[in-house]
Amino acid sequence: MFFEYPKALFLLAIPLVLILHYLWMELSGRRPHMRVSSSAPWLSGGSSVLAWIRHLPFILRITAISLIIIALARPRSSSETEKIDTEGIDIVLAMDVSTSMLARDFEPDRISAAKDIAIEFIAQRPSDRMGIVVFAGESYTQCPLTTDRATLINLMKDVQTDLIEDGTAIGNGLATAVARMKDSDAKSRVIILLTDGVNNRGEIAPATAAEIAKTFGIRVYTIGIGTRGEAPYPVMTQWGVELRKLPVEIDEDLLKSIAESTGGRYFRATDNTKLSEIYSEINQMEKVRTTVDSFPIYKELFGKYALWALICLLLELALRLFIRRLP
Repeated sequence: MFFEYPKALFLLAIPLVLILHYLWMELSGRRPHMRVSSSAPWLSGGSSVLAWIRHLPFILRITAISLIIIALARPRSSSETEKIDTEGIDIVLAMDVSTSMLARDFEPDRISAAKDIAIEFIAQRPSDRMGIVVFAGESYTQCPLTTDRATLINLMKDVQTDLIEDGTAIGNGLATAVARMKDSDAKSRVIILLTDGVNNRGEIAPATAAEIAKTFGIRVYTIGIGTRGEAPYPVMTQWGVELRKLPVEIDEDLLKSIAESTGGRYFRATDNTKLSEIYSEINQMEKVRTTVDSFPIYKELFGKYALWALICLLLELALRLFIRRLP
């Protein structure tokens, strides 16, 4: 056990001063007293139990004050750090959020399916640091590398198609993902880039971004998402939203080139099941055993001290009422 705020223990001088004051009051005769002609009746009966009980309320109050001070110092305990085997990989999910991701060839649409399956993938890798980058006409980091699964999943749920300028800047998205992990010291660094279109925006060429990833030893898995042929897209008309069949255009040669140059692989997802299988396959391929220090698990102990302080105060109150009612 240790104290988070050990300096608070200096406050234990307060109950010590109160004890010394109480003893001085008792020994100096400054307590309320009564003069009688003879003390024989009390001496003949021996010491009264009540004479000892009257000290208990003070003892309980001092104990309660001491316990409260200890609770304020925030006592904690922790389990010992030990060496454990874990999967030590840094992964950034780079996701296309252009409006074409609203196509309905996936259930319910491409972006919803991609988010749901990515969340399953995140949940299956509790020991890895993961991050999220989104791109359309521009790119930005939705979540930096973290082991906080709850935050990561919540930020993945917040991904939408209308947050940034429309377009498909594959090079920018890949470069932003590389920037997120270029300083990482993980033994394995991976980017999973998912898109449904052709690069048509951005200041950085996809080939240049791939070369940068290769320089930093980052492996890129690319996923082309979309059925073959045509797909139903929601289009706003004067009569409301209508679904229109539009051709699916994915630059597979570019995605294959990015993956091969960095030591990764290219996958084509044509439906929800296939996309889920792709993430499962990547999950199985990216297994690297490494030994790391586990984080100690802290346990807060102030609660039990506060509880005992409350019990002492209640006992003091009950005891004072009991003594007051005695004849």
